[in-house]
Amino acid sequence: MKIIVAIKQVPVRDSQLRVDAGGKWIQEADLNFEINEPDAYALEEALQLKEKHGGEVIALCAGPARAAQTIREALAKGADRAIHIEEENLQTLDTLGVARLLAAAASSENPDLFLTGLQSDDLGYGQTGVVVAELLGLPHSTIIMHVEVDGPRIRVKRELEDGWFQNIGMPLPAVLTIQSGINKLRYATLMGIKKAKTKEIKRVTAAGLGVAPASNAVIEKIYMPQKTKQAQIFEGDAKAAAAKLVEKLKFEVRVI
Repeated sequence: MKIIVAIKQVPVRDSQLRVDAGGKWIQEADLNFEINEPDAYALEEALQLKEKHGGEVIALCAGPARAAQTIREALAKGADRAIHIEEENLQTLDTLGVARLLAAAASSENPDLFLTGLQSDDLGYGQTGVVVAELLGLPHSTIIMHVEVDGPRIRVKRELEDGWFQNIGMPLPAVLTIQSGINKLRYATLMGIKKAKTKEIKRVTAAGLGVAPASNAVIEKIYMPQKTKQAQIFEGDAKAAAAKLVEKLKFEVRVI
């Protein structure tokens, strides 16, 4: 079984973020980066499927040169080889633009499964895996909690709302977006780190893939949220004040 796992490099959680001079992205010079956590769960699921059924796991990452660190981490954890789509301005591409790069790189590999995390920790669109499936012409399923391989088909368990789940059968090849927490993440071993240095990383560009990087959606401005304090006093008796509070919480704050 050949499994491609799309991974993304994102700023370390709890980083102190600052808007850059252009006002359209964050200052990256003083940040540390790590693998996107939802993608780490997709990688773990791929590695466990490989251990059960054999085959190979290919880490696929689009990003600047610094993304090589995250790719090496995936290789150290057990991925067999990697493809690095070198794109220095990945943040300027929307979901469709990124998906076109990933789909172009994956198409020549003819994988049995293409896995992604549910969403990215930086932008959080939650759309990339679905769009890749459409571009590749493959069936897909999202928010996957369990994968069971049965010959040329798979059976997956999806998480729905309010504690409900859905079990469906799908043909292979297919695209799945993996829910965080599906498995316990493994650490890279010392032996794995040593082996990662000898594993293949194929470096390609958008031009080499025959894709012109383009974006239909553009980030016009990003900014830090304004911190303000505001108090509102509800007039009337306790019953009337409670009714007004409930209305505010329901229709304005939307927490109930």
